[in-house]
Amino acid sequence: MFLEKVKKLKSIPMKILMTGGGTGGHFYPIIAVAQEVRAIAEENRIADAEIFYMSPTPYNEGELFNNKIIYKKNYAGKLRRYFSLLNVFDVFKTCIGVIRSLWEIFLIYPDVVFGKGGYASFPALLSARILRIPVVIHESDSVPGRVNQWASKFAEKIAISYAEAAPFFPTDKVALTGNPIRKELFLPLTTNAHEYLHLIPTLPTILILGGSLGSRNINDVVTEALPKLVEKYQIVHQTGKTNFEEVKKVVDAVLVNSEHKDRYRPYTYMDNLTLRSAAGAANIIISRAGSTIFEIAAWGVPSIIIPIEEAVSHDQVKNAFAYARTGSATVIEEGNLTGNILYAEIERITGNAELNQKMRSATKQLVHPDAARKIAEELVKIALRHSI
Repeated sequence: MFLEKVKKLKSIPMKILMTGGGTGGHFYPIIAVAQEVRAIAEENRIADAEIFYMSPTPYNEGELFNNKIIYKKNYAGKLRRYFSLLNVFDVFKTCIGVIRSLWEIFLIYPDVVFGKGGYASFPALLSARILRIPVVIHESDSVPGRVNQWASKFAEKIAISYAEAAPFFPTDKVALTGNPIRKELFLPLTTNAHEYLHLIPTLPTILILGGSLGSRNINDVVTEALPKLVEKYQIVHQTGKTNFEEVKKVVDAVLVNSEHKDRYRPYTYMDNLTLRSAAGAANIIISRAGSTIFEIAAWGVPSIIIPIEEAVSHDQVKNAFAYARTGSATVIEEGNLTGNILYAEIERITGNAELNQKMRSATKQLVHPDAARKIAEELVKIALRHSI
């Protein structure tokens, strides 16, 4: 093996630059891969890798610091799929971003660049192309975004999360790795989860995840159904920071006469311990159709997926139905979403023990525990080959 040969050599410097859009769906898989790169370096006694993250925003500075990842700011404009004057301004922003990225990457001169896709990764990937630095990309969605489809033409390797994405890329470069998940999130906490969250162990629990920024549409429908839900369930709800106060006011109003108002527990954001505890306590999860799908699959919990409508996000509807085809989840599209429909679907899944068990078993089809490891191994191989 290549890494076995490397062990016989003296310490080799290794630089890896990672880039992706400014959402949790791109950021946290990058963290998972970075963690595995460091683990491989330690196991094989390779010099500790220098890892850089390039994006318009750091997203979570604490995670970057904890994982010794150096942040490099760039700029990137978003090309919207609808007419907007902002598209004109963002062309200039992207040009500035490319110039800045080209300079920063030239100064770093990494051995390999890892791209997670999204408009924010374009300047770094183009710079890598110009500087002839090897590129590896990962696609989280069942239908690839435009940046990854473009980058696939020169990328050395392409990792995908859904088998449905394979036909969009060159066959000889593609590997179905699954989506990278941080180790600390992979397993839900079942022991003491109810106690930690102050939940009633004998009462079914609904976990609602609206994505990294929360979802106003899901929040509205949940509050509509809440008076009936708290009669039978307890709800752990990630509202998003910007939506928290508004949701709290509405909930206080709709549950003003309810004797079970304490069964609703909203959170602006969930840290790793809270999220793992909520996953361990959950009987069913309601979620958007981003990368959270892969965490839900790893947790083995039945789910109701509510994708962002296709006019806004081209990938979520297709992701949702790709996951539903495994039998792990059901899908309610936003156009059909009401409080009554959501309540009825929760009742249908939680009230049928046979269906519930089938859905739990089916989640295993999308789980790839070694996704981050496989990608990290490829990055290390390319980086060391470039260094030697």
